[in-house]
Amino acid sequence: MIPTQPFGTTGHDSTRVIFGAAAFGEVTQAVADATMELILSHGINHIDTAASYGDAELRLGPWMRTHRDEFFLATKTGERTFQPAYDEIRRSLERLQTDQVDLLQLHNLSDPDEWEVAMAPGGALEAAVRARDEGLVRFIGVTGHGTLVPSMHLRSLEAFDFASVLLPYNHPMMRNEAYAADFEALAAVCEERDIAVQTIKSITRAPWGDQERNTTTWYRPLEDQAAIDTAVWWVLGRPGVFLNSASDPELLARQLDAAERFVGRPSEEEMDALEAAWAMEPLFA
Repeated sequence: MIPTQPFGTTGHDSTRVIFGAAAFGEVTQAVADATMELILSHGINHIDTAASYGDAELRLGPWMRTHRDEFFLATKTGERTFQPAYDEIRRSLERLQTDQVDLLQLHNLSDPDEWEVAMAPGGALEAAVRARDEGLVRFIGVTGHGTLVPSMHLRSLEAFDFASVLLPYNHPMMRNEAYAADFEALAAVCEERDIAVQTIKSITRAPWGDQERNTTTWYRPLEDQAAIDTAVWWVLGRPGVFLNSASDPELLARQLDAAERFVGRPSEEEMDALEAAWAMEPLFA
């Protein structure tokens, strides 16, 4: 089984692999049902979804109606002002068939101008706080993409006591010295304040470019099991972080298999060999 660890100050011990329910954006209920059976068989107890992930919340709804107590449930709002964000939170609860989510995250809060709107009076943060005060959500987090996100998360943490952050983390991206420095600065603050750190894009191979897409990930992923093993083990080899699974049901089983066989962090030489063998590139430059 996949080990658990405390998810920040929430009081919940979450599996180190979190199910990324973006994988349910465009699948049938039958595929979603089979995938949920898979994550239950591996003991996954934390689900991360978002209002903008297509039909994901709808696909999770029947399972939350019957298995709600088995999962720490997180969703996200991408709205930036109060009323649209509050309305989206209420809509997510309806779609998820629950009266409360454990974590509500401000989605992809990476753009400085959007940050100003969301964090100001009348912004999305105010809606999240109201939802928390009303018992609709228990905790509030923040997520982001791109090279600026660690520094933007630091800015967010200076302004509000978020329970969690979410951002990209993989070996090719950490070759970017500026990104790596900002990531480490963020990680230090999160460790000091016991803020949960969720990581995404663990098995990114490269941007799609002109390559024909054969998965539902918006980046070209590693698909070979041995390669996935190495990439997943590198992330899990960093104590304290969580790995959010890729947005493709077919790749989920391989990531879970890798996580269950985790034996330690690969060396720099092994990571160099992986990147060379699969022509890996940073997703964000």
